Amino acid sequence: MVAINNLLDKTKGDRWIWLIIILLSLISILTVYSATGTIAYNKGIAVEKYLLFKHVIFVVLGIGMIYIAHLLDYKYYAGISKILMIITIPLLFYTLIFGSHINDASRWVKIPGIGLTFQTSDLAKLALITFLARMLTKKQENIKDVKNAFIPIISSVCAVTLLIAIANMSTALMLFGVSILLLIIGRISIKQIAIVSVAGGVLLGTVMMVGPRGETYRSRIKTYLNPELVNSDKSYQADQSKIALASGGFFGKGPGNSTQKYFLPHPYSDFIFAIIVEEYGLFGAMTMVVLYLVLLYRCVRIVTRSPKAFGALLAAGLSFSLTIQAFANMAVAVGLGPVTGVPLPLVSMGGTSILFTSIAFGIILSVSKDVEEHVKGKKVVVGEIPVMD
Repeated sequence: MVAINNLLDKTKGDRWIWLIIILLSLISILTVYSATGTIAYNKGIAVEKYLLFKHVIFVVLGIGMIYIAHLLDYKYYAGISKILMIITIPLLFYTLIFGSHINDASRWVKIPGIGLTFQTSDLAKLALITFLARMLTKKQENIKDVKNAFIPIISSVCAVTLLIAIANMSTALMLFGVSILLLIIGRISIKQIAIVSVAGGVLLGTVMMVGPRGETYRSRIKTYLNPELVNSDKSYQADQSKIALASGGFFGKGPGNSTQKYFLPHPYSDFIFAIIVEEYGLFGAMTMVVLYLVLLYRCVRIVTRSPKAFGALLAAGLSFSLTIQAFANMAVAVGLGPVTGVPLPLVSMGGTSILFTSIAFGIILSVSKDVEEHVKGKKVVVGEIPVMD
């Protein structure tokens, strides 16, 4: 009991965000338990139990990483971001050349010795956002200088998003959008941002059209834009998701009673929102939307109250990334966008996704902890943050 009280005493940061983390984790375990029924049907109950056990372990590890990450003063993430960027660029190159091919895309790297796969774009998102927050803070005095500020900052954005886009266009587009939002908040010239947005759009569009996965991207967009393709092989995933949504009603079929999990590809990851709606109905759908909206609101509150630029930019970038990804996943499930492989943050099954999402939550809570201490007068703020070199 004493150990639990000591643990709670050391748990700082926004209590609403902690509550959202716990609720999303519980929803994840319940829904993944139901959705993996298709694995039991196809591969046996032993495989299902193994995957569920592994998912629960990752959820618990994720909460542990949130706790550890939130204890570390967020200023240290400025220096860590440099190390992450040095690792990320070569790792993305390695993934494209030697990565594991799943669904015709090289997005994963096998971790030697333990047999697990690692999705490098998860690391790249965290690395780029923290690095951008650092660079924008460091360059504030000459932020309008094209040579000394704009070019070094935008070069990192283009390098990371282009390398991701070759194998994972949806993640690249979302990361590029979050980066543009950070540039706007960081006071980069709107004219420069407009030029980069157009150039970036053309470049990513070119990759989409003529890249190694161009045919896959074009097929998904064509299927989304042409309703006459409904009930065809190309629209199978979207059709099954819509059936799940339509059969959910207001309160759903109840936990574990989904039938579309036997027909939907990846019901425990890419289309987990459809299973949530089928089992918990409109009530479940609105609960998920409200949770992510409250998360965004609490993060924006942290950003506006943060006494230092780096903390504000860090919390803004990570919160935008999490909420945009969440609503992109839900939009695909309800037919508002072409099918992508974007997981629902902290809910979908996926080891590296859960762990890196957890680190992002931990960093946001670290900034929140600093805000609380500042408001209570425990810290004296003098000037800007020291950016570690």
